[in-house]
Amino acid sequence: MGRQWPEGPNADPDAARERYKADMQASRGALRELFRVEMPVAHLGLATAIIATIVVAVVWSPRTGAIIAGVFAGLFVIALVVALLAGGRGWDAARAAYKFTFGWADWITP
Repeated sequence: MGRQWPEGPNADPDAARERYKADMQASRGALRELFRVEMPVAHLGLATAIIATIVVAVVWSPRTGAIIAGVFAGLFVIALVVALLAGGRGWDAARAAYKFTFGWADWITP
């Protein structure tokens, strides 16, 4: 069974490969831009998490607040381990883990 190329039977495989590579590069760039986080946004996420933890601890129980704080701490530790395994060193790995853990605040701000 022959391949059906959008350009017809005389398609250039090299041109198709280059077009595919360009499309994949654009797609990956868009995904990187979606998850790009600045430090002020991560700080806002940390502040939001602290406020939410305090509110939950006051409204429900201190134990529930501690669980929420522990979840955020655990997520940070896991992100830090992944950043270190991926080749990050020192503060760069910690910064990447911090941005990953608290960078979601960009999605709640207009």
